[in-house]
Amino acid sequence: MKYIEKFQYITHDIPHLSHVEQVQLACEAGAKWIQYRCLSKTDEALLADINTIAETCDDWGTTLIVTDHIHLNGKADIQGFHIEDMDADFTKLRELVGPDITLGGSANTIENLIRMAKEGADYIGLGPFALTETKPNNYDRLGITGYQNIIGALKKQAVNIPVLAVGGIKIYDVEALMQTGIYGVAVSGAINFADDFEEAYQDFYTIVKESAVN
Repeated sequence: MKYIEKFQYITHDIPHLSHVEQVQLACEAGAKWIQYRCLSKTDEALLADINTIAETCDDWGTTLIVTDHIHLNGKADIQGFHIEDMDADFTKLRELVGPDITLGGSANTIENLIRMAKEGADYIGLGPFALTETKPNNYDRLGITGYQNIIGALKKQAVNIPVLAVGGIKIYDVEALMQTGIYGVAVSGAINFADDFEEAYQDFYTIVKESAVN
């Protein structure tokens, strides 16, 4: 099984910090895993970002995952891709990128999750947990009960894949989320819009690690 970090930081298009600046701050705060999520730029601009970000991640020993844009595989130092299309064919995606690239997927239901696990995904971002403005969508919010039900069902069906909670998560949600048996947590807005970026990152990181039950 590939290394999957329990606390994942996701960049986002925001007015006060570029993606490059977000990654620099996250790495300085101790980030082990960064998901570069930019859906607003041309390939040329994406690669300019990614090449700079990859150098920063390399300097800090941080894993770099890119949201979608799987056609950029091999064009920059990218360790993996996170695919947001819940209907994506992970069997084909795995054939495309080979066995060594990390592939994550977004899911909202246990059916999505199990299919992706069977097709070769390495981890799943399951959500949204709560209301999120970072990634607007119309999917059902899962809440604590939703994660409890899905993680319980996965155990009964012996489906073993790291599942991370994502979507509108605040620092005070983390302990209860981790107690559901979830593998980890992914966060963007609660760090990007915090008064102190580094403190917010480190607070999340600490509570995720201390609350983990698996």
